[in-house]
Amino acid sequence: MTGVAAFDPRACTLGEGPLWHPERQQLFWFDINAKRLLSRVADTALEWQFDRHVSAAGWVDRDRLLVASETDLFLFDMETGTSETLCPLEAEQIGTRSNDGRADPWGGFWIGTMDKHAAPRAGAIYRFYKGELHPLIHDLTIPNAICFSPDRKYAYYTDTTTRQIMRQRLKAEGWPTGPAEVFVDLRDRGLNPDGAVVDAEGCLWNAQWGASRVARYSPDGRELMHVDMPATQMTCPSFGGPDFATLYATSAQEGIDLPSPEQGQTHATPVAHRGLPEYRVIL
Repeated sequence: MTGVAAFDPRACTLGEGPLWHPERQQLFWFDINAKRLLSRVADTALEWQFDRHVSAAGWVDRDRLLVASETDLFLFDMETGTSETLCPLEAEQIGTRSNDGRADPWGGFWIGTMDKHAAPRAGAIYRFYKGELHPLIHDLTIPNAICFSPDRKYAYYTDTTTRQIMRQRLKAEGWPTGPAEVFVDLRDRGLNPDGAVVDAEGCLWNAQWGASRVARYSPDGRELMHVDMPATQMTCPSFGGPDFATLYATSAQEGIDLPSPEQGQTHATPVAHRGLPEYRVIL
């Protein structure tokens, strides 16, 4: 793979949540610490500012996104700039915020929460489905890598601090069943799994914080290849473009004393494997 380049030159302190909108043919992503949603159309950079941390989104229709914030899930109209709260999200816990999230194949939305200073076991993963928010997994520190197998059999997630990506079997309508199992164990290599997405072949692509790379794993957890990235702290990948053969990936400047220009930028590169359209959130 060659041709990794800055898709957008704006550097995020903590870039996260890239989402390719299949109807708009447009990438959206977040700078969590700056409390902003970013996008671009051709050479035009777009930005929406919020009064609270925002981190992940799913698409509802052409003009509206479901957005996860530190206090709620809300419906955001990109054309009017208006918001409508759908439900609170740990609104009473002032020390936590949302983190990684993604829509599932049934039209639900999974979202992780964590302590703003990464206090141990203060986070969780929830599922918003048919208008209700349900807690799924507790006692996580930095929940990441939420994504789903194309055959609808599994959800994936990680607590980055464990250096293990987990695989959770799903039953009817996308609810977890039975205990999760280790899918990829990165402890021996000292790698930190961050956000992830699954391609059309059922392979998982994982951004690895501190390692300047996005790695591809087979459905049985074997590393098949990786893409070297310009930024050190890669946070989350997403597939996009008209044929879903462009890999986008966000990154972060957070914790780097003298960041070079590529740190925190959102990067893009053509790849030889196709992704899938992001699932639509059904309200």
